[in-house]
Amino acid sequence: MIKLEQIRKVYKTRGGYHTVLDGIDLTINPGEKIGILGANGSGKSTLIRILSGAEMPTDGQVHRGMSLSWPLAFGGAFQSHLTGLDNLKFICRVYGLNYRDRREYVEDFSELGKYMREPVKSYSSGMRARLAFAISMAVEFDCFLIDEIISVGDARFHAKCENELFVKRKDRACVLVSHQAKNIREYCTRAVVLKGGKLTCFDTIDSAYAYYKEVTG
Repeated sequence: MIKLEQIRKVYKTRGGYHTVLDGIDLTINPGEKIGILGANGSGKSTLIRILSGAEMPTDGQVHRGMSLSWPLAFGGAFQSHLTGLDNLKFICRVYGLNYRDRREYVEDFSELGKYMREPVKSYSSGMRARLAFAISMAVEFDCFLIDEIISVGDARFHAKCENELFVKRKDRACVLVSHQAKNIREYCTRAVVLKGGKLTCFDTIDSAYAYYKEVTG
């Protein structure tokens, strides 16, 4: 189980302090797929970063009883001067894994070919995303964090990503943040709405979507 208790996140800006998250409570059970609906700028990505541990809350507690992925397709943690292969080695070392057991999978799935041995700084954004997603799938997690729906590569590659995550790992929990309700409907079992720093929970996706339309116009 993963539990957020009274999470607040306040940023200091040139115009003063800005509260992005204001007393967030949320529980994620094993295998549960939760969608977070919210308009652009509502704090969805901030919430995902706090869940993953990439960012600390100003106040509140995060209790992690399951292993959590980094946000899928996020390549911001890559060492740009290292090759894709060297980044795989580094990440596997962090998680105590043998990269040799995962090398073939990552090479095949990412479809980067010779670029696996080139510095990541030479990659396009799409290539970085493909490498990040492949490594995310190579490191098994109990709960996957998805910041907006995965749109890596062309339609064929996109379908491959969806199969890998939502079919082969259908027993895993996931948190999907999006401002597009159709993505929540397709992949999630329940939904919450983030608005004005507050999180409102609903038992059904239909009721969450109805409220989302009401508060966003």
